[in-house]
Amino acid sequence: MDVFSRKIVGHEVYETETGELAAELIQKACWREHLTDRHKPLILHSDNGSPMKAATFLEKLYDLGITPSYSRPRVSNDNAFAESAFKTLKYRPGFPADGFATLAEAQDWVQQFTEWYNHEHRHSALRYVTPSQRHNGEAKGILTQRREVFEAAKQRHPERWSGDIRKLSLPDVVHLNPERDSVPQAAGL
Repeated sequence: MDVFSRKIVGHEVYETETGELAAELIQKACWREHLTDRHKPLILHSDNGSPMKAATFLEKLYDLGITPSYSRPRVSNDNAFAESAFKTLKYRPGFPADGFATLAEAQDWVQQFTEWYNHEHRHSALRYVTPSQRHNGEAKGILTQRREVFEAAKQRHPERWSGDIRKLSLPDVVHLNPERDSVPQAAGL
């Protein structure tokens, strides 16, 4: 998942987890998203599972110019973006409560979910644009147009508004784990 846009840029469902399969997934995602053409540093944040630390996987990251980053032990919200996406997946209508009958059924369901999530799901943290709209640079134009509609509505009927129009902008930078600016100190300590 791209943290900036919340777009799922790569997904696969396998019967097993291996470093080789993880490396293949990353390679496909980089090709599909043209990530090898970018000059910005890429960081892949993952859990501490053995496939994510396998030599084959780490070699692939190195070849692609991607820096690995891992969840910190005993930090429950260290990858909140991924956890949120998994919750959305599990609570999506149609997710089978008793599991999938076959691997192919699981793969099809995840493919359909990913298409919906990226292209139809209006993400609340993205001011209700889709992850693909944010990823493709369309979000600012959409939000500018929405702001104009809200401002015109407020001018026509100011009695319907008790304050400003809703916030319709997105941050230019997104952090996985932002550092605290400052921690208040207890007096006299």
